Amino acid sequence: MEWPATEADLIRVQLELATVGAGWSPPADSVPLSVAGVFVCFGRGGTGPGATGDPGWAAAALVVDGRLVDSGVVTGEAGFRYEPGLLALREGPLLEAAAAGLGSRPELLLVNATGRDHPRRAGLAVHLGAVLDVPTVGVTHRTLVAQGSFPKSEEPGAMAPLHVGDEMVGHWLRTRPGRRPLAVHAGWRTDPDTAVEIVLAVIGRARTPEPLRQARRLARTARARDSVIGRHRKHP
Repeated sequence: MEWPATEADLIRVQLELATVGAGWSPPADSVPLSVAGVFVCFGRGGTGPGATGDPGWAAAALVVDGRLVDSGVVTGEAGFRYEPGLLALREGPLLEAAAAGLGSRPELLLVNATGRDHPRRAGLAVHLGAVLDVPTVGVTHRTLVAQGSFPKSEEPGAMAPLHVGDEMVGHWLRTRPGRRPLAVHAGWRTDPDTAVEIVLAVIGRARTPEPLRQARRLARTARARDSVIGRHRKHP
């Protein structure tokens, strides 16, 4: 599957992806699970929410049993302006390149993007999984269109459903005591309960799942490094 080039093409693909059901569950003989995270960040200092051509750094981090076993960072440009619901045009190819650069194929991919929490039920987490043919879970700090109250309990593992209309698309999940919960989304071939199960299995000491935390660290570190190099080139 190729990434769409226009808004109309993306919307058409999203409507098609939304019809694909879940069906994936962690393999019974796969302990511990091989889970990767992908994260993209863009250059700082611009005006507005984001424009086509913004420099970007995307990272993938593969974690097994709490250990980082493989990683990679790619650089490129944003393919589109920032537009909620259309992030695949902006970030999709960069995230695909980062994930494809891993030396081994993960059993599941955590994506810093929405999954079924989307006007057409096919956010970037769903789309990326379809392109890579890897089950995905979306993990974000906020919802896009889903509604739901935070869990009443402050304890780790507490969760509360997120709905778009009558459809449950994910959960608020508290991963650290007393901290704001994360929005955990059903993604490509996963359902809301499986999404929570996976995230809880790969939580370390931080609020963010370890594969995603490592990918975020790698992407931001690369951006900072390249920014310093760029300043030195401008001011020898």
